[in-house]
Amino acid sequence: MAILVDESTRVLVQGITGGEGRFHTKRMLEYGTKVVAGVTPGKGGQEVEGVPVFNTVEEAVRKTGANTSAVFVPAAFAAEAVMEAAEAGIGLIVCFTEGIPTFDMIRAKAFLEARSARLIGPNTPGVISPGKSKVGLMAGYIHREGEVGVISRSGTLTYEAVYQMSKLGIGQSTCVGIGGDQITGLDFAGVLELFREDEQTRAVLIIGEIGGTAEEDAASYIREVNYPKPVVAFIAGRTAPPGRRMGHAGAIISGGAGTAQSKIEALKEAGVEVVESPATIGEKISEVLSK
Repeated sequence: MAILVDESTRVLVQGITGGEGRFHTKRMLEYGTKVVAGVTPGKGGQEVEGVPVFNTVEEAVRKTGANTSAVFVPAAFAAEAVMEAAEAGIGLIVCFTEGIPTFDMIRAKAFLEARSARLIGPNTPGVISPGKSKVGLMAGYIHREGEVGVISRSGTLTYEAVYQMSKLGIGQSTCVGIGGDQITGLDFAGVLELFREDEQTRAVLIIGEIGGTAEEDAASYIREVNYPKPVVAFIAGRTAPPGRRMGHAGAIISGGAGTAQSKIEALKEAGVEVVESPATIGEKISEVLSK
């Protein structure tokens, strides 16, 4: 079954006429994703890679039946693009933009909470259900269809983990990059809930990092619901100095909170198998699946 995206996903690309939007539209089409529309204000009537371009999301949805948006819009306008998609009735919004002002995202997130739209990102590599559909930046060829759900704050570590699993013959149901910014949409707990209900997913891999409380919140959720599927985790940033931002905007330790150790302890207490090195993620997943 997979989660979030599958063969029925119909994608519109906001910012399709820009360099990033055009490039990744081509790659998504090559993977087999149904990209049915693009949106760039003032450029309606054009085509990009055979995909019709519209001036507004509302028009694109009305004329093509798009149900998912891929947002490749500059940071100054990205939050408005997210809200436009939600207002038009898009059910899943995947925002790739990095560096969106925090207050813009606070406003956009509040706007979405009053509607039925789900947000992935911002600053995400996207979502892929191997063999079905990808809405994002990831290299489709390293993925294979299977039974492990992946949730990650790090694009690079996601690719490493997926490559290890695929080499071992272990496929993925869906891989979700929740984004590395301070304000994001679906978090670990939210995606864990979706995987919990997915018949294809037998186990879940969490790739976390320092900063924030998303991993601790996931641990609390796992304990509360007595999560029925095995969960493996890796937490990056064990040696990061407090007070220094490491890579992602959300990866900062403040006031002694958000450390790798606090996350590891919380996950272990919830019964999660925590691996010490990213090099052993594939091995641990294989071990868990064989039990």
